[in-house]
Amino acid sequence: MPTGQLQHRERELAALGEVLGEAAQGRPALALIQGPRGIGKSELLRAALARLPQQSIVLRARCHENEQEYPYGVVRQLFDPFISASGSSGATPEPLSVNLPNSLDQSAVPANGAAAHHLLQNLFQATRSMATTRPVVIAIDDLDFADEASLQWCSYIARRLEGLPVALLATVSSETADVHENLPAELGALPYTRVVRPGPLCDTCSAELMAAAFGAPLDAELAAACHTLSQGNPLVLRELTKRLIAAPVSPGSPNLDEVLRIGAQTLSDTTLTWLDQHRPAAVELLNSLAILGPGADLTTAAILAGQGDFQAAQARAALCRTGLLDPGPPEQFRHELVRTAILSRIDSDHRLDLHERAAALLARLGAPATQTAEHLMSLSTANRAWALPILRTAADEAAAAGSWDTAARYLRRSLAESDDPMALRETTVRLGAVELHRDLASCVRYATSAAAAADPADRARDLLPLAHPALTVTSTTAARHFADTAAALSTVEDAPREQLLQLGSQALLAGHRVGMKRAVRELHAGENGPASWSFLGALAAMTAAGGRSPLRAARLAVRCTEAASPAGADAGLVGAVLAFAWTGRPAEAQQWSAWAVRSARRLRRPAELALALLVQSEVTYRREKWDESLRDAREAAALARAVNAVGLHGAAVACTARALVRLGQVAEAAGSLVGMEVPSDVHPLIRGVVLEGQGVVAAARGNHQEALRLFLECGHQLATRGIANQACVPWRAHAANSYQHLGEYAAARTIVADSVGTTARRRAGAGVPDRTPSASASPEAAGAASAAAVRLSPAERRVTDLVLMNLSNLEVAERLCLSKRTVDTHLGRIYRKLGIVGRPELAAAIEGLSPRG
Repeated sequence: MPTGQLQHRERELAALGEVLGEAAQGRPALALIQGPRGIGKSELLRAALARLPQQSIVLRARCHENEQEYPYGVVRQLFDPFISASGSSGATPEPLSVNLPNSLDQSAVPANGAAAHHLLQNLFQATRSMATTRPVVIAIDDLDFADEASLQWCSYIARRLEGLPVALLATVSSETADVHENLPAELGALPYTRVVRPGPLCDTCSAELMAAAFGAPLDAELAAACHTLSQGNPLVLRELTKRLIAAPVSPGSPNLDEVLRIGAQTLSDTTLTWLDQHRPAAVELLNSLAILGPGADLTTAAILAGQGDFQAAQARAALCRTGLLDPGPPEQFRHELVRTAILSRIDSDHRLDLHERAAALLARLGAPATQTAEHLMSLSTANRAWALPILRTAADEAAAAGSWDTAARYLRRSLAESDDPMALRETTVRLGAVELHRDLASCVRYATSAAAAADPADRARDLLPLAHPALTVTSTTAARHFADTAAALSTVEDAPREQLLQLGSQALLAGHRVGMKRAVRELHAGENGPASWSFLGALAAMTAAGGRSPLRAARLAVRCTEAASPAGADAGLVGAVLAFAWTGRPAEAQQWSAWAVRSARRLRRPAELALALLVQSEVTYRREKWDESLRDAREAAALARAVNAVGLHGAAVACTARALVRLGQVAEAAGSLVGMEVPSDVHPLIRGVVLEGQGVVAAARGNHQEALRLFLECGHQLATRGIANQACVPWRAHAANSYQHLGEYAAARTIVADSVGTTARRRAGAGVPDRTPSASASPEAAGAASAAAVRLSPAERRVTDLVLMNLSNLEVAERLCLSKRTVDTHLGRIYRKLGIVGRPELAAAIEGLSPRG
C-alpha cells in the first residue's frame, strides 16, 4: 500500500522509526540502509528524517564519487550549516568546542598520526556537545562514495555513541560492496546497528505507482511487462513510466511491442549504462551470458569474455547485486526481456563476433549441438566444414523432439554451408524427410527432385525417407514417383528387400501394381519386419478396395496387426485399418485407428496424425458415432492446414460436413464447404471422399440434381483406381437416393441392382459369362431365342439405352460410373440373350421385345 510518496516500505520505515526512537530516549543507534542502485534508499532516508521531532538536530551530507579526493568533504557538509549559524547574530549559537574552520582547513588536514587522532577527537567532542541539549541525527547518503578521511571519522564516531542520544543513518549501495567491503561489516558488528535492506516493489505496488503517474487505470499486461523489465526497481520503473507517457502509450490499450522496445531502452540507459561506467568487467560477462543464451554457465561465459575465475566471480557478484541475474547456479537472467535489452545494445559487429567465437568455443567444449547451432544461425555463411555435422545433429535432435520447424532451419543452413555434391544430396534428403512432417507441398518437390536420379538404387535410397501414406494420398505425383521407382527397382538383381517392400507399399496404396510380383516374392522369402508389415497392410487395403476377396483382405490385415509397430500411422497400420473398415470388421477398425492416432500423437508427427484422425473419423462415422467423427474430422482439418496438405484438409472438411448433416446442422455443414477447393493432384479416394461429402450436403439441402452429379463423379474417380468395393465410398446408394428424389426410379433400380449383382458375383467367386447361345448358333436357334420371352435386367436395359444413343462402351462406362470391362460383360450377356452378333442388330432386336422385356 502507498505510504506518502513511497510504495511497499512500511517495514523499512518502521525499523528506521525504532532507531530514531532509541536516539530520542538518549540511547545510541545506527542504521545502515543497504540495497542496489535505484531501489529507493535515499527516498527512504528522507522519509525517515521527515518523521523526526522539530527539536532534533540533523546533520546531513550526500557523498559523490567525484568528491572522493577531497579530505573530510563529508564532514564539512555535516557541520558547515552549524558553523555558519554560530557566526550569525540572528541564529541560536551551537555549543561547539573547536574552531572547525581552522581544524578542517584543507591545507592543514593531518594525514595520520597523533594530529589526525586529535582532529577526530575534536570532531567527536563537537558532536557530543550538540547532543547535550537535543537528540542528534547524522544522516549520510551514499556513504560508500565518501572520502577516506570522512569514512575514518564515521567509523570513529560510530564506535563512541554509547551513552549519547545520537543516531547515525547512512545509505550504502550493495553494488559497491566490493569497493568498501569492510565498512558495512565494521559498522554492522556494533550492538546498536540495524541493517535495513529495502526490497523491490511488488507487482501490485508497481501497478499503483504507474497508475498514479498515468492518472488512469492500467492494462494488466502493461503493468506486468513493466514490472518484469524494472524488476520492481523504483528508479527504473519511474523512468520507464515517464518515457511511456511521453511516447505516448495508452495505459488502457497499449502496443506491447512498443512498450517492450521502450522498456529495453530504459533498462539500457539506467542500470546498464551505470555498469558500463563502473563495472566494465561485469558488462563483458553480462554480454557473454546474453549471447550464450538460456542455460549458459558462468565458466563458459567467462572464457568467452576472456576472464579468469576471480574476475568472473567478482563480475557475477556485481551483476547479482544489480538484480539483473538470479543468484545461481545456474546463472540466469531474471527474465528473457532483460536478456533482450542487453542484446539490443551490443554493437552488431561485436555481436556477430561473439556469436562466432561462442560457436567455435562450444564446438570445442562438446556442447549440445542445438546450443552451438543457434550461434551458427546468427552468422553469415562461410563454408564452415566443421559446422555441417553440428547442424545435422541439431536437426536430428530437434526432429526427435517434434520441433520440425527448427529442424528445417538447421538443415537449410546446412545446405548453405557446403558446396560438396554428396553433402548437399544427403542434406536435401534429410530436409525432405523433415518437410514430410511440416509442409507436404514442399515435400512433394523434394520427392520430384529425388526421383530425377538416373540410377534406380539412388532413387530408391533418396525416396525411402519420404515413403509415407500421408504424402502418397496427398499427391499423385509423389505416388507416381514411388510406383515408378518400385517398378524400376524390381528389375535390379540385388535390390535391398526393405526398399522393395517399403516403396511397394506406397505404390499399392496409390493403386499401382506394376513390379509387385518381385515384392510379393520378397515378402514370402524373408523374415517379417517393419517393411513386411507395411507391405502387408497396403496389400490388404488394395485387396479390400477391389472387393473381390474380402476374406483375403481381412487375413492380410490381421497378419499386419499381429506385430503392429509403434512407429505411428505408417502404410501398414493405415492399410490394415482401411481393410478392416471395408470388409465389415468395424470393431477391429476402431481399435487400430485409435492405436494409429495415439502413436502419431506420441511421436509428434502432425501429418501422420492428420491422416490417422481422418481414418478414425471415417471409422466412427460408419459406427454412427457422429459427435466423435465430427471431433476427429475437425482436428484433422486443422492439422492438415498446418502442414499444407490441401488434399487431406479437403477430405477432413468433407467429413466434417457429412457428420454435421447427420447431426442436423445442415446450414453449418454447407458453410464449411464454402470456398473449399481440392487440387486434381490427390488420390482418387481422397477426391471421392470430398465429392461424397459435397453430395451429401447438396442432397440435405434438396439440390438432388447437383448431388447426383457429385455422386456419379465420385464413382468415376474411384473407378480410375479400380476401387469397386461399395464399402469404400457408398456412392451408388447415395446416387440411387438422388435418382428416386428426381423421379428416375428405373435409374435408381439399375444402379442399385448393378451394385448388388456385382457384389454377389464377387462373393461367389463369379465373373464367368453365362452359358447362353453363342453368336455362331444356328438361325433356327437364333430365331427361337428371338421369339422366346427375353427379359433384360434393369442394368442391361440401362446399358442398352445408352448404346442405342451411339455411345461407345467407354462413354457408357463413364456415364454409368462403371468400368469398361463391366459394360463389355453386360453387352456380351445382352447379345447372347437376344441371339445377335453385335450393335447393328441391337435396335431391331430391342424393338421385338415385349414392353416388359
